[in-house]
Amino acid sequence: MLLNLSVSEKTINSRQKPYINYNIKNSKIRLIGSSGSQIGILSSQEAMKLAEAEGLDLVMISDRSKPPVCRIINYGKYKFYQDKKAREAKKKQHNASLKEVKMRYKIEKHDYQVRISQAKRFLKSGDKVKATITFKGREIQHMNLAFELLNKMARELMTLAEVQQSPTREGKQMTMIMSPKKKRS
Repeated sequence: MLLNLSVSEKTINSRQKPYINYNIKNSKIRLIGSSGSQIGILSSQEAMKLAEAEGLDLVMISDRSKPPVCRIINYGKYKFYQDKKAREAKKKQHNASLKEVKMRYKIEKHDYQVRISQAKRFLKSGDKVKATITFKGREIQHMNLAFELLNKMARELMTLAEVQQSPTREGKQMTMIMSPKKKRS
C-alpha cells in the first residue's frame, strides 16, 4: 500500500502532514522497522525498497533529529491514531468563559449567599466570574454601598479567586471580574 502525495498537499488544518514514501528527500535516514525495532541508518531509497517489500509506507516521524527518523508503518492507521489522539486532547481541554452574577446593592442576606454559592461553583469549574450591580433611577447616588458589597464578595471568595478587575463603574452598573486562583505545583 503505497501513498504518493504531491507537494501541494502538505497541509491539513494548518499543521503539516509527515513526509511519506517518495516525498522524503533526505539522503540518509534512521529507520525503525514495522515491528518497532531499529534497523539503522540507511539511504532513503534503500528504506523505500524495504517498505515496498513489506507492503507498507515509509513515514518520517521526526525531522528534527540528525539524521531524520522514519518508520515503516501503515500510513492510514498512523493518521487515524494521530487524529484520534488530537480529538482526545481537545476533549480534555477546558476553555474558561466569563460567567455573570447579577445583583442589586440592596440585596437580602439569603439572596447574597445564593450569588456567592453561584460564584463559587463557577470558579471551581474554572470559569471567570463577573459580578454586576445594577442601579435604577436615583440609586446611583449609593455607589459607595455597591463598592462595599463587591469588596465584601471579593473577601469571601478570596480562597478561590483573585480579583482580575477591581470594581469599576460603567454607566448604571458597577462590575468586578474575578478569576480562579492558579494551582501551585
